[in-house]
Amino acid sequence: MTTLPDGRRIPPLTADEPAMLAAWLDLHRATLAVKCAGLDDEQTLRTPVEPSTLSLFGLVQHLAEVERNWFQRVFAGRDVPLLYGMPPGGFAVDRSRTFADVLAVWEREVAVSREICAGRGLDETGLLDPEQTAVTGGESVVSLRWILVHLIEEYARHNGHADLIRERIDGVTGT
Repeated sequence: MTTLPDGRRIPPLTADEPAMLAAWLDLHRATLAVKCAGLDDEQTLRTPVEPSTLSLFGLVQHLAEVERNWFQRVFAGRDVPLLYGMPPGGFAVDRSRTFADVLAVWEREVAVSREICAGRGLDETGLLDPEQTAVTGGESVVSLRWILVHLIEEYARHNGHADLIRERIDGVTGT
């Protein structure tokens, strides 16, 4: 598999659907890690894109919650607590942790997500909670395919945020 200069793997140009979706999600996960690389706690706490209060610290916490929600709660049906005591949509910073701690939690959640998905079919389903079901107009069953596509777009959108935040912190830009 071909890699970018920063070590991220380029998704295959031809592959079956499960491999393609997994590769694209992994590229976006790796992109988030690249956007956060080399920064200290103070830098990751900055909210440099006014008037937003979004920081890289909060963004990584949010994506750890997103991983946990979609793969553990929804797809695997596990009753696991929130990581930071906030809803999966929350971006509030948990100042009792360092950014290294937050990155380690996110990496652990990604690893669990990969384990849950290993060998599973894209048409296998999970169940949305009542709040999520209300948003979908009453649909409560969701396929792994839908979850993977959703996570790809979630990471892609937030990587755009991370790119802008990182550029404002220290001028670093890139793909």
